[in-house]
Amino acid sequence: MMDAADSTDILEDEKSRTQSVDLSTDTSLVVDISDALSERDRVKFTVHTKTTLPDFKESDFNVVREHEEFIWLHDRLVDNEEYAGIIIPPAPPKPDFDVSREKLQKLGEGENTMTKEEFQKMKQELEAEYLATFKKTVAMHEVFLTRIASHPSLRKDSNFKVFLEYKGELNVRGKNKKEKLGGLFKGLAKGVDEVLLSSQKDVDEFFENEKKFLVEYHNKLKDATRKGDQMTRSHKNCADTFIKISTGVAAMGTSEYTGLDKFLNKSADYFERARKLEGRVASDEDLKLVDLLRYYLRDTEAAKDLLYRRAKCLSEYENANKTLDKARLKNKEVAAAESAQQNASEKFDNMSEVARQELTDFKSRRVQQFRKNLTELVELELKHAKAHNQLLKNTLAALKEI
Repeated sequence: MMDAADSTDILEDEKSRTQSVDLSTDTSLVVDISDALSERDRVKFTVHTKTTLPDFKESDFNVVREHEEFIWLHDRLVDNEEYAGIIIPPAPPKPDFDVSREKLQKLGEGENTMTKEEFQKMKQELEAEYLATFKKTVAMHEVFLTRIASHPSLRKDSNFKVFLEYKGELNVRGKNKKEKLGGLFKGLAKGVDEVLLSSQKDVDEFFENEKKFLVEYHNKLKDATRKGDQMTRSHKNCADTFIKISTGVAAMGTSEYTGLDKFLNKSADYFERARKLEGRVASDEDLKLVDLLRYYLRDTEAAKDLLYRRAKCLSEYENANKTLDKARLKNKEVAAAESAQQNASEKFDNMSEVARQELTDFKSRRVQQFRKNLTELVELELKHAKAHNQLLKNTLAALKEI
């Protein structure tokens, strides 16, 4: 089991994973994760910042952060009313390697039931799976920071500056039971509000259409992600099956009959090579498609949260109008009601303007990334299919010569 890993190996293809969900051309503030260390109960990320902005004391610096500190930063952005009209980048998922550890443990327990060669191959597959999970964890944390750094407003946030620049620990603790319970009730209250507000027809046709689209799109993404996981898992299971077939055929290749010996060994070699191809197919589909679907599932949820905040703001504006009408009718506290109504109107108008641009950018970014990833996935699928086709031709030709 790998509880620690060198950054060169761990982050070998992380850049391709990061670019698979978000790209930025602005180089005035570039943030990446240059190193990562996996321990049994946590992951330490080395956050590297390179900038030409005068807001920072240095132009090139590093800090070490843990997952809870990323969540702290995300919560600060969500709680800031100045960003109510912005799609807050989704928080990175919590590192979870328990499934990979359990699989390796079960493999160790069943070592006596398989050949040494089969055990080693299965162990290599599981270690590769663990490594891929680690790479995805690192990449999603980097994407979160990249999105903030490329946003014209979020990049100026004081908490983001502290996160990037402060050398010491942020002393962020996990939530206790009381806070978790409070968060649960808050989530339930939000859910009820969303149901109530969802029936409220928006005064702006643009936002009404966006609301209908995002709800349906989110459900489609959820279904596509589930099916994508099944497809990837099928390829991995196929690769694991090839291990058993290759080992079994190779074991039969100990026959004293020379012709049969060569035939079986060549057949076993085919299944071993096919296993590696299936593994690459599973890895590429996971990277180029399933990772992207899973990310935009969370990003679409963030866009829906934006519409929820705007609907709530609209409700407050309408309530302010009603309060003003009552005040005028009673001719009491009219000035205060007019001031509150004006503030609510300005807040709603400003939020709507920002939100309109955010949702337009979200559509453009989404279309660009899906087009890019699906094109690359098709190219990789064709490459692997041609390789497998050539492998079959070479194997059949070799078997005919025996």
